[in-house]
Amino acid sequence: MNIYLVAVVLYLILMALIGVYFAKKSVKNSEDFMVAGRSLPLFVVMGTLLATFVGSGTVVGGASFIYQYGPFAAIFNLSGGIVGAIILYFIASKIRKIEIYTVPELLERRFGKAALYISSIIIIFAFVGITAYQFTGGAYVLQLTTGIPLEVGAIIMCGLVIFLTVSGGLFSVAYTDALSAILIIIGFLFGVPFALNAVGGFEGLALSLPETNKSWNGGLSFPQLLGFFLPLFLLVLGDQNMYQRFSAAKDPNVARKSTIGFFVGSIFVISLTIILATTSIVLFPAIKPDTAILSLAIDGVPLVVGLLILCSAVAFIITTATSYLLSASGNIVSDLIQRSSKSKLSESKLLWYNRVIVVVLGVLAYVLGQFFPSVLAIQMYSYTMYGASLTPAILATVLWKNATKAGVISSMIMGGSATMLWEIGLDRPLDWNSVLFALPLSVLTLIIVSLATRNKNVTADLTNNHPS
Repeated sequence: MNIYLVAVVLYLILMALIGVYFAKKSVKNSEDFMVAGRSLPLFVVMGTLLATFVGSGTVVGGASFIYQYGPFAAIFNLSGGIVGAIILYFIASKIRKIEIYTVPELLERRFGKAALYISSIIIIFAFVGITAYQFTGGAYVLQLTTGIPLEVGAIIMCGLVIFLTVSGGLFSVAYTDALSAILIIIGFLFGVPFALNAVGGFEGLALSLPETNKSWNGGLSFPQLLGFFLPLFLLVLGDQNMYQRFSAAKDPNVARKSTIGFFVGSIFVISLTIILATTSIVLFPAIKPDTAILSLAIDGVPLVVGLLILCSAVAFIITTATSYLLSASGNIVSDLIQRSSKSKLSESKLLWYNRVIVVVLGVLAYVLGQFFPSVLAIQMYSYTMYGASLTPAILATVLWKNATKAGVISSMIMGGSATMLWEIGLDRPLDWNSVLFALPLSVLTLIIVSLATRNKNVTADLTNNHPS
């Protein structure tokens, strides 16, 4: 009997049961489904923020970066989310007071429906991509533990994620996130001493690492390093999932305090991830970079510790996928369908729409995942599509009174089109991530167009339901 497979399956069953429990107990309307009835306590908000951030992007994509470029370059790369968390502290309570369902709704309140529609489309493209690489990350786990081909493993992960998301909405997502956050910290914390012992401690690790991996930049140029730092920083800073978690908190004070736990937890998990993935460079010099943490769990530490790491990795992959899938479906239902309907839709119909669209987007995410060579590749594309297109507009909406409708809309269009041009049309010149091209254009467009079209007599109040 494959003990790793048994452990992973049992944990997945536990998560499914949590989804069923909340589907029956807590989800009565679309507000319960999308923002958990705005009732989440501090511990759960902290856990769901951390689990949303530390998914396949960290335990697979982040580990892949560490394995290829070394621990010091990884500190620069993965610190983007931590820096973003500091800024979130100052705006979390404000977002909770506004009580939004989606980021496009926030933009609409100040800049009108055009901003809502454009931002919704960008978010759907980005979030389907993020969901896609969670399926790929989960498929790696199944392949390593059972030998199941990646394509089949991705289908299995797709089915489970869709089930969890459809069943309990944000209630099931948030509480499974909190459980996953505890598990990942315990698993990684226990794993580090054994992994270090296997390579002769920090001293042995330093002696055994290839010279390139010991350098501060891992052989990357500064623009390349910046190209890895910025997408994660921008995503966390403007991530709709983060804003929805703040909106789901039971009050503004809980929303603000949750960012402190998120900040501390992120530092802790990222530090442990860097240590674990770095030991894999020495212990497993010929594996696929995407599997650095997963291979260590199976072959580099004692069985019980490996099971903890493996289950926690699966947990974060799944909870991140459910978060982004749920969020994207909310954009379609709340921002597109509900806004376009000539009559008021009933709560039961809105809930039905949410669940059907979750299924459709989940299938699309699986299909998209088949076209990218690695988790790290699709991760950078998805983060940049969101960060360069939306984060400048979101921050301007909350923090810059001189931002105008024309400036925000043109900035979003410029960020999205520049990302597509660099990634697809130009095929990533100089091997630079598209954020280095798309972000400056997006920010400059926002500033220049806003200053050129501003009307000093027009102000906006985000607490109103209509733009002024």
